[in-house]
Amino acid sequence: MSLLKYESQLREPLVDGDKDYHQVTEDIIGPIEAKPGRLWYIGLSIALCLLLFGVYSVYREVVYGIGQWNLNHTIGWGWDITNFVWWIGIGHAGTLISAILLLFRQGWRTGVNRAAEAMTIFAVMCAGQFPIFHMGRVWVGFYVMPYPNSRGPLWPNFNSALLWDVFAVSTYFTVSLLFWYSGLLPDLATVRDRAKTKFRKMFYGLASFGWTGSTKHWQRHESLSLVLAGLATPLVLSVHTIVSMDFATSVIPGWHTTIFPPYFVAGAIFSGFAMVQSLLIITRKVLHLEDYITVGHIEAMNKVIVLTGSIVGIAYLSELFIAWYSQNPYEWWAFRQNRVNIFSPYGWAYYGMMFCNVVSPQLFWSRKLRRNITFTFFMAVLVNVGMWFERFVIIVTSIYRDFLPSSWSTYYSPSIWEVGFYLGTFGLFFTCYFLFAKYFPVIAVAEIKAILKTSGENYKVKMTPTEKMDAEKFYIEEVEHAH
Repeated sequence: MSLLKYESQLREPLVDGDKDYHQVTEDIIGPIEAKPGRLWYIGLSIALCLLLFGVYSVYREVVYGIGQWNLNHTIGWGWDITNFVWWIGIGHAGTLISAILLLFRQGWRTGVNRAAEAMTIFAVMCAGQFPIFHMGRVWVGFYVMPYPNSRGPLWPNFNSALLWDVFAVSTYFTVSLLFWYSGLLPDLATVRDRAKTKFRKMFYGLASFGWTGSTKHWQRHESLSLVLAGLATPLVLSVHTIVSMDFATSVIPGWHTTIFPPYFVAGAIFSGFAMVQSLLIITRKVLHLEDYITVGHIEAMNKVIVLTGSIVGIAYLSELFIAWYSQNPYEWWAFRQNRVNIFSPYGWAYYGMMFCNVVSPQLFWSRKLRRNITFTFFMAVLVNVGMWFERFVIIVTSIYRDFLPSSWSTYYSPSIWEVGFYLGTFGLFFTCYFLFAKYFPVIAVAEIKAILKTSGENYKVKMTPTEKMDAEKFYIEEVEHAH
């Protein structure tokens, strides 16, 4: 008798319905083989239109200069860096779900990890564009790379947190891409073996790298997954920590604080899980995957959201308290006048941030609301709006009034080309996601099959009372033997 054959009957099934291995393959691979529906074409068309608008907005900025954005001497970072930090944060949930939950052997990750990993890659692709085009002269962007050159000590500057971003984000993207693609190999081979046309067989055959499903292949796959998970886990903490150093290593009131690294990481996981929720709720409905992305998965992710939202709330209150307690008049003035004061030019952004990120997630303490799909989707969108407000508040309200009152900016609002660039990244993100959802398995077929016999609904129901007693007795004997 194997202990792995049994699982607690109190624990919710991770796969609903009467499923066997063949049915799992049909349900998940089937949408790839079918023709796209009308909704898919409509969604892809909207995404492509946004992408084209973004391309034109970038063209305007590159040709006519960064003056196309409403930046000024006081506000050198506007929507551009706000959106960079926002997209990087969204990319955190994929690595967390894939790497950390894999290392902790959390079975519920199997239904959501593939889409979360893809989301990470697409989000980092969107984020990486903002610092590049913010440089203005994009054709000399290679100056930041540390290669032997004759420019002397001018570039690169290893003391700059912006250079650390180059290393952190590129490493994060590389590891996430390898993790996502290596996990795809068994499923791509399944699609290859079921392909009806020569082109599909050739395409998926090349993409699957000759996977045969042999014991040696599985052994190497498991080893690679654990190694990449071990590499990716510290990246979850380091990437957004380094992004926070862009602010924390300065002397600007509102930025110069040591609490930024931990609360940036918590906020990144917070916004990332919210984005995963909003994508998966739509995906499960459109592709009819409710049996694999269950209400239990949604609830588990909502628990992470309420935890990280509470951490972020404590961080907000802590930095407010420290600004007062430190007796630094500039720090306290920056918080009291620029943020907390509801009548200040950006008071609306601060209170919008507090409501979306701190107050609203507390509703998830209710189990009924945690398991409500419509409410969860609404909350996921609200959280991401709130996290955008957070980055906007940190960047704009800290610098629009600096030490010299004569240089104070009256009010900052983005130009149409700044907004267009942001919308363009949404176009890129959703274009990539639509193509991914159509031509690649959104759920890891091999991993679902691995947990089917222990966490599938029909296998739990079919277990007789005698088998349950045997399993409990066997478990107790194993524990006593271990001691």
